[in-house]
Amino acid sequence: MTLRVAVQMDPVDAIDIKGDSSFALLMEAQNRGHELFYYLPQALSLQGKRLYARGTSIALRDVEGDHFTLSDERVEDLADMDVVQMRQDPPFDMSYITATHMLEHVHPETLVVNDPMHVRNAPEKLFVIEFSDFMPPTLITRDMRETKAFRDEHGDIILKPLYGNGGAGVFRLSHGDENLASLVELFEMNFREPYIVQQYLPDVRAGDKRIILVDGEVAGIINRVPALGESRSNMHVGGRPEPIEMTKRDHEICEAIGPQLKKRGLIFVGIDVIGDWMTEINVTSPTGIREVKRFGGNDIAAMIWDAIEARR
Repeated sequence: MTLRVAVQMDPVDAIDIKGDSSFALLMEAQNRGHELFYYLPQALSLQGKRLYARGTSIALRDVEGDHFTLSDERVEDLADMDVVQMRQDPPFDMSYITATHMLEHVHPETLVVNDPMHVRNAPEKLFVIEFSDFMPPTLITRDMRETKAFRDEHGDIILKPLYGNGGAGVFRLSHGDENLASLVELFEMNFREPYIVQQYLPDVRAGDKRIILVDGEVAGIINRVPALGESRSNMHVGGRPEPIEMTKRDHEICEAIGPQLKKRGLIFVGIDVIGDWMTEINVTSPTGIREVKRFGGNDIAAMIWDAIEARR
């Protein structure tokens, strides 16, 4: 089977191929003989019912500093593609949301991964609320009084943007920390939407687990250990990946959410688990598949393409 595959992603020259999941997915598609068309999100256009993008063919090599070649710039009608991989990074802002609306014009005749409607309806830090039995105490608010009451009840807290990513803007505030009011003011000045207040989980010192599910089934797990002096474990801010085994609780969480992911057409999903508690469900541009394979786990890029090809 040869598929025509379009990938909507951030500039390919800026990615770090050692850990970039989009690169791994495209390498696997290339190895299977699929035709690759690459374009940036801002190159997407909708005229009448026609959705098209200006982009190029792309050839990839697993060589740092020399990992791609672009050729044959052109405009492609996305209805003529078999698959569109929506792989640009958040933030999950109006630009991102608009892209999901535009891509709905070709899905599912052209398979968009992940399903754009369900991506739009499942922002990372809100979708997880549907599985609140598996979450730590969490508040979504813009009310300072509610925020203070939450900290009074739970002590150590995490304050973070509702639509942030990569650990940006995440603050730990211990009981009595005098910066709470100033940080809330800063959030209110910079974001129109509510923010998240969550009980701090000391287990994060042992790592923040990224569990990857493919078509609702567990595909792999990696642990991300925060750098010394950091409460954030994201690899963007110095978190160290290491191998780890699934626990009984991890399996319980995945068994609860897996059927819902499959039902919604969310083929590639990464969840974050600290200790026994799930903190996020990542459906926009999940990462971690290269790290899983590097530590001897599954070839998740191959598993994702198996799931995609089964739908074509």
